[in-house]
Amino acid sequence: MAFALVLLMLLIFVLQNGQRTEVSFFGAHGHLPLGVALLLAAVFGVLLVAVPGTARIAQLRMLGHRRRPHVATGPLTAPLPPAPRDATGQQTHR
Repeated sequence: MAFALVLLMLLIFVLQNGQRTEVSFFGAHGHLPLGVALLLAAVFGVLLVAVPGTARIAQLRMLGHRRRPHVATGPLTAPLPPAPRDATGQQTHR
């Protein structure tokens, strides 16, 4: 439901900001509605932060896996010692 509300707000934003504006980006020139241009700028800004951040997180995880000592694959706890026996060979209660 919240996602639909956000999409509705974005649609209203784009429709209310329909004035044409000139956009230049790395030598490319064009005309876009102002709302679309601002929305594209926001998307590119998020990507500009998210892509290097994701790459850095992956790099740190790989570094952490290399530094982590290898854990034995055996049981997590040591086996219990045998129960004590009395002089007749019967098990005593712990």
